[in-house]
Amino acid sequence: MPRHIVLVGLPGSGKTTVGRLVAEGLGAPVIDIDGLLVREMGKPVSQIFGMVGEVRFREMERDAVKAAQAGAPGVIVPGGGWAAQPGQLEAAKTTSLVIYLQCQPSTAAKRSEEGEVRPLLIGTDPLHRMRTLLQEREPFYLMAHQRVQADSAAAEAVAREVEEVARRHAGW
Repeated sequence: MPRHIVLVGLPGSGKTTVGRLVAEGLGAPVIDIDGLLVREMGKPVSQIFGMVGEVRFREMERDAVKAAQAGAPGVIVPGGGWAAQPGQLEAAKTTSLVIYLQCQPSTAAKRSEEGEVRPLLIGTDPLHRMRTLLQEREPFYLMAHQRVQADSAAAEAVAREVEEVARRHAGW
């Protein structure tokens, strides 16, 4: 029986895009945790975050990941801060293969500026903020079972590498 794949990394590391491609390649469901919360609450992440605060948002995120892990094996894509919440990565590693999509703060900042509004990047210098986030979160990200370089390669190439890791280490 295949295990869940959980993708972790900075905002802008490609988790959502790569997650979709990996799910497609493996014939598995993709569970985008932010997307799930947006549908549940009927508001964008930045508004949910502002409305309930970071602590409650992280609880909602944690509960959504747990619920996803209770379902059929798939590709789970939590937000970038989920992995840095104490105990989350350790718990996920018991039932899932956790893969860190590793990328430079400059790459993540550039991609984040092109994408959706991210609550922790509002009103700050994105590159400086990414460097800070990496410093705070990388000790957690490095606890993942595997790392895949997500900097320069196209999302399709990163997804192929993640699929390969999933086949070798998670029974896909």
